[in-house]
Amino acid sequence: MAIRPLNKDKKVVKRTKKFIRHQSDRYIKVKQNWRKPKGIDNRVRRRFKGQYKMPNIGYGTAKKVKHVLPDGFKKFVVHNISELEVLLMQNRTFAAEIAHNVSSKKRKLIVERAQQLAIKVTNPNARLRSEDDE
Repeated sequence: MAIRPLNKDKKVVKRTKKFIRHQSDRYIKVKQNWRKPKGIDNRVRRRFKGQYKMPNIGYGTAKKVKHVLPDGFKKFVVHNISELEVLLMQNRTFAAEIAHNVSSKKRKLIVERAQQLAIKVTNPNARLRSEDDE
């Protein structure tokens, strides 16, 4: 049976559109990456009606659901088995993610140990080859 998270709250996304830079649609040299307008007469900075919205703290994510994956767990990067055992008491809150620089031999051991401790691993099949290929 799959390990289920302790509490799975719905994440409220306040804005899905990107904030684009003022006049980036007008000039190619002005990239779309957001930069805060600093001009004294700038209408975006002065928040005139019909202008681009500026990012501010109100668009932030609630603390309770920040860094939570869609399955309800938070990610914890693991490099070896001893780091995996840190999650023993937190296995309903955190899911282990095996670091990118861990060898396939060690990955097998980590995934095996995670099953024994009932810890969810987000990338258990990475670098896993079947016996036929070898």
